[in-house]
Amino acid sequence: MIDNRDPGDSVDVAFVGRANIDLTIHVPHRARAGRTAIGSPLTASAGGKSLNQAITAARHGGHAALIANLGADTWGHHITAALAEAGVDTRHVRLIPDTTSGAAIIEVTPDGASYITLALSPATELTPGDIHHATTNLAAQAVVVQLDLPPEPVTTLLSHRRAPIVIGNLVPHPSLDPDLLAKLDILVVNQHEAAAILHTTVGDPLDAAAALQRLGPQTVVVTAGPNGAAYTHPNGSGTVPAPTVPVIDTTGAGDAFLGCLAVDLARHIPLPDALTTAVHAGSQTVQHSGAHTATRQAT
Repeated sequence: MIDNRDPGDSVDVAFVGRANIDLTIHVPHRARAGRTAIGSPLTASAGGKSLNQAITAARHGGHAALIANLGADTWGHHITAALAEAGVDTRHVRLIPDTTSGAAIIEVTPDGASYITLALSPATELTPGDIHHATTNLAAQAVVVQLDLPPEPVTTLLSHRRAPIVIGNLVPHPSLDPDLLAKLDILVVNQHEAAAILHTTVGDPLDAAAALQRLGPQTVVVTAGPNGAAYTHPNGSGTVPAPTVPVIDTTGAGDAFLGCLAVDLARHIPLPDALTTAVHAGSQTVQHSGAHTATRQAT
């Protein structure tokens, strides 16, 4: 097939998913029923898994694009400005009039654990038309897609794949055809997500990776926080340890991992080497507040 796209429309990685505003508060403990916990001043910053991954990829030296929808509101404009500042290609980030952007409410406890509640904006969810338009006009060496998106856009992407490498992330939407997992080159999940997919507890992440591989993906990576990551692929399996570091905030650590991993794989770096770099990227992220940039106080 002849590809008539301009070379300028080519990127290393296209990230398909959601972008939102992160509203973060540091708390001494989570509020108990009937009680109030007093925390830090509220901060607002650009966030969302696909956005975090795209910004990390760009800062890792990759040419990254984001495919997502936002509301044409104050938050939406703040988010697009943050993407532009980070060097992310935003040609396929659509601002929808008279629509509120999504938001994530993030509580961070003293041990660095983050508790996230996502306030979805249904009008900003990607559609099959969005996917078709973006992938037709954008060539990418790798595509990373959030599998928890509505099944229609994910099905469109996986059924008409154009990129040499397709990476799936997160627990698939309940209505997504499980047979589509076989169209993934790589599935990347954390231990909690692996347990949800397998409907069991996960002890050894390497065993979980092997079990997930039997569902169809050629390669599976299971991240395990301070214990690094485990992987299995057609040529073998293994683990990658994580360095011991002080933990301030775990928000976005998995996204930093995946953003770096996707760029390196798009540039044909062997999986074990790419995973080592990705684990260190995640370890660096947990040592400061916020997913990728300093936050600003909400107004």
